[in-house]
Amino acid sequence: MYKNIEKHVKLCLKDQVAYQPGQVVSKTLVQNDTVSMTIFSFDKGEEISTHAAAGDAMVTVLEGTGRFTVGGKVFILNAGETIIMPKDIPHAVYGEERFKMVLVVSY
Repeated sequence: MYKNIEKHVKLCLKDQVAYQPGQVVSKTLVQNDTVSMTIFSFDKGEEISTHAAAGDAMVTVLEGTGRFTVGGKVFILNAGETIIMPKDIPHAVYGEERFKMVLVVSY
């Protein structure tokens, strides 16, 4: 089920994806018919433009600060904070500063 990540070792998720200047970087850890789990790093000022997901999406910020627009409402999340972006509701993600997050989508 898990891929692209070591097993049977203690890990820090934020260390599993590196920052790249001017980019959003992602690393998929799980992808199947019922759930996907991906970690992301955003350079400051980088974004994923408005879109809708086919499932409920839960994001937890691992490091830094991100701006999440969900259904037209803006939320600023810092490390350790979580938001749910409901299925079919338009949302976008923006790097207020360099930040990392884990995204879990349940279908």
